[in-house]
Formats: sequence, structure tokens, C-alpha cells
Amino acid sequence: MKRLLILSMALVMASAVMAQSVTLKAQKQYLNIPISHSQGRERMHLKVDGKPVRSVNIRIADGKPDYWVFCDISEFKGHKIELSYPRQAAGLQQIYQADEIAGADSLYRERFRPQVHYTQRRGWNNDPNGLIYYEGEYHLFYQHNPYEREWENMTWGHAVSRDLVHWQELAPALHPDELGTMFSGSAVIDYTNSSGFGTKNNPAMVAFYTADGERQTQCLAYSLDKGRTWTKYEGNPIIDSGEKWVTRDTRDPKVFWYAPKNHWVMVLNERDGHSIYNSTDLKTWHYKSHTTGFWECPELIELAVDGNPENKKWVMYGASGTYMIGSFDGERFTPEAGKFYYVRGNIYAAQCYNNIPKEDGRTIQIGWGQINHPHLPVNGMMTFPTSLTLRTTRNGVRLFSYPVTELWQLAHLQGSWTNLKADEATAKLRPYGKQQALLVEATIRLSHATSAGLGLDGQNIVDYDMNRNTVNGTFYSPEELGSMEITFLALIDSSSVEVFIDGGAYSYVMERRAHNDSGLNFWGNNIMIKELKVSTLDSIWQ
Repeated sequence: MKRLLILSMALVMASAVMAQSVTLKAQKQYLNIPISHSQGRERMHLKVDGKPVRSVNIRIADGKPDYWVFCDISEFKGHKIELSYPRQAAGLQQIYQADEIAGADSLYRERFRPQVHYTQRRGWNNDPNGLIYYEGEYHLFYQHNPYEREWENMTWGHAVSRDLVHWQELAPALHPDELGTMFSGSAVIDYTNSSGFGTKNNPAMVAFYTADGERQTQCLAYSLDKGRTWTKYEGNPIIDSGEKWVTRDTRDPKVFWYAPKNHWVMVLNERDGHSIYNSTDLKTWHYKSHTTGFWECPELIELAVDGNPENKKWVMYGASGTYMIGSFDGERFTPEAGKFYYVRGNIYAAQCYNNIPKEDGRTIQIGWGQINHPHLPVNGMMTFPTSLTLRTTRNGVRLFSYPVTELWQLAHLQGSWTNLKADEATAKLRPYGKQQALLVEATIRLSHATSAGLGLDGQNIVDYDMNRNTVNGTFYSPEELGSMEITFLALIDSSSVEVFIDGGAYSYVMERRAHNDSGLNFWGNNIMIKELKVSTLDSIWQ
């Protein structure tokens, strides 16, 4: 009798953890899936016509979901889909097909949703990847977890824009495979068909990424339809350098064409810095050199000094934004000055666009805005695109960053004033303190060697301490020796603030945190606001 009881209990327990599956015919664009953070992650497998196509770690709700995520199944229309899960989660039966995602009626109108910065509809984002312009479209790929607002299931998300302002989210581009999850990388257009993936009339868009598996290896994929669908190279991985460096930290390939020597260049972060590789066909790569002192997400760009095309320098930086200025011969970067910083705060892993038209001439950068959104089914955002330039300062050549001019498409000037006292300037701003998206441009003149700045709901978004020469706690010295003035542009959004000091000599990103409802206010000892402009901003989602 005791044995029968034990056997009966074992059968009950086994049935409780028995895998459950749902089978359906794909007829709509999306599967909507309920998520609960009270559940632990478990592996969900998706098969199409019996063939495994995707496996993800996911928290399927047992009861009321915290929010819904979605899986785009449009490529499988008309086929049999089977979802399996290691236990009988009640939420598995709630999964449903639709041509809209759950919550579409309030999408991008949620409280705290960024209105002038790109965020995906659902899930997590981090590093921008594969930034490339091609035939009228700016492509934004990015690290993405489509199935949760926390980091996991690294996939390449994908969005496109025609003006760097308004974005259309597309289906994810690259999904995890047997080599690992999809870590950061870059993209090029192979106009000469050096890889053989396309034709001269239809050049391939080629993406380079790190597969994060047992070790980190470098891989590629290509697209012949403007990035909408992708084929992974059957010869992956193209670089497996972990043994050489005695580390698994070999990642984030940035690739570009080096015209003077007619070859491709890859900058790859390996252990303690950035390595240079060369290739003529995008598939076979040869190690050339290494520059120590950087971590993750390499970038190497050439910029004209003070806009002079006869005087150019190369800039190398990593994920943190510290940079060196030097020269580059296609195989080796030689530092001449640095390290310096040009940006701080909640920004990481910024990358510059490849293939910007010559007539444009800008070097355009986007970074990962490390902004938490606890009230939304998303986390993270992209910083607003900026243009990078090199300018001569009293301390030498330095990197500047300032919002692209397209920002002003969104702006509606509400007022412009000069020579105001702090209380007068605060009164001018009072009607705009509750705006979700706002531009404030100002020049402050101090009268004492103390601090002054601009506050928003009790948070100092600009805090210039002239005595200690700091802006929001970071050392900063204006270009003019003994200057009593500082100029700034503050780009205020629902959950973030980006501030650009003195035309972009220094900038920072911060979370917008309301400590009270005091709105916008200038503060400081007998200060003068020499110039003040305030503009409301349209939502990029209208």
C-alpha cells in the first residue's frame, strides 16, 4: 500500500512538471505571450512543421501577466507551429494569434514612454549594432530581448528611419543559433561584391556579429533585400581567436572599407584592447595589430579637424566613450593624444553610421541610453543621434558631439529672451515644466565663484560649479580662461535628459527623476541668464 502511495505521488509530481505544448496554424502576424516576473525563466521551444526554429528563455505567466510580449510569425504563415514548455503553465493556453500586438491601442502613449528617443515596442535593448545608411534608409540594429524587459536571449532588433527622427520597427534580424546568442557588431554594403554574396546590381548588406556560446566567436550574415531577411554564412565562425588571447572576451566587430589600400578593416575588442584585422573578401581575416586600453564595442573613425579636409585625424574609442586621437594606415592605429572623454553618464557602446553619403559628410553616432523604465514593458533606449566633429581647443584637438540638425524638425519655439534674472527666467519656463518632451537652450553668467544651474522637479539637470570646475560632478573647464559663462542645450524627454555643454565640448545622459513637482527653475547666486530659448517637441511616434 505504501509503495502504491509513493508511486501515485510520483505520478502526480511528474504530471505537474510535464512539458506542455500548444499547436496551431500560423494565420496572423504575431503570437501574443503573457509574461510574469514572479515566474522563473524556462526554455520555450518553437517548431515549424516539426522542425526546430527557435528556443528562448521566457517567464510565461501562471496567473495575471505583468505585461505581454510578442513573437513575429509572419514568415511562417500557413505552416504548423508547435510551442513546447517544460511545465504546464496556465499562460501557455492564453497565447493567441493576432495582427496587432497586445496593448497596441496605447502603444507609445504610455506614461513615461520616451517621445523623442527610439524604444522598441516590447522587451529589452542595449548596444546599437550595424548602423548603416542604404538607399534612403538609416538602419538601426540593436541588442534585443524580445521576450522580457530584462537582459536575455540576445537577438538583433531592427528599425529603419528616413530622417534619423521617426523610426519604424521591423522584425528581428538575427536570432540565436547553435553557435550562441547574437552579440554586438556592425554592417557594410559590399558594393564590389568582394564576398560573392550579392551582385554588382544588387550588393549584399553584410552584418558582422559575435556569437556568444561556449566561447565568443565572430560570424557574418548577409541580406539581399535591404536588411529585411538574412542568411547566415555557412562558414561561420570567420574568426575564433579565444585561444590566442587566452580569454573568451573577443567581441563586437566593427568593419569598414579602407579605400587607400583597397581592403576591409575589422576593429575587434580582444581581452585588453582593440585589434585590427584586414580582409579582401569579408570572409578571411588576417590579424595586424593591437591597441591596449579599451573595453568592448570598438570604433575607429576619421574626422576632419575644424572641417578642413586637408587635415584629418583618426579617433579610436570603446564602449565607455573615452577616446584617443591618432593616425591609421589601414593596419595599425598609432595614438598621438588621449585618453580623453567627451560624454558621460547613462550612455554606453555608441557606434557611428557606415555608408553616409559623401554629400552629407557627417559622422553620425547613436549610443545605448541606459535608462530604466520600471513602469513600462520595455527597458533601455537609444540616445538621440549626434554629429561628431574634431575641433581645435586651447588644450589641443578634441572630439565634440551635438544633436543632428534633424532634431529641429520636431521643435516649436515657444519663447526667446535675453538678460533675465534667475527668478524671471524661471517664470518664463513655468508653463513648460510638465511637458514630456522639451528643448531648453541657455547661457548662464555667474557673478560669484560658486555653482548655478537648471533644475527640473527637484533634480539638477545642469549644475555648474565654477569653483571646482565641474558640471554635474565631472571636471569641465570652459574654453575661455577665466570664463564666468556656460552655455547648454538640454534635450528633455519623458524618462531622460541629454545635456550638451558649450556646443558639444562635453555632454551627458541622465535619467529624469522627479523628486517633487516644482517644474523648471534656474538657481544660483545673483546669476544672469544671458540667453534663453524654450521649444516644445513633437512626439516621433505621431
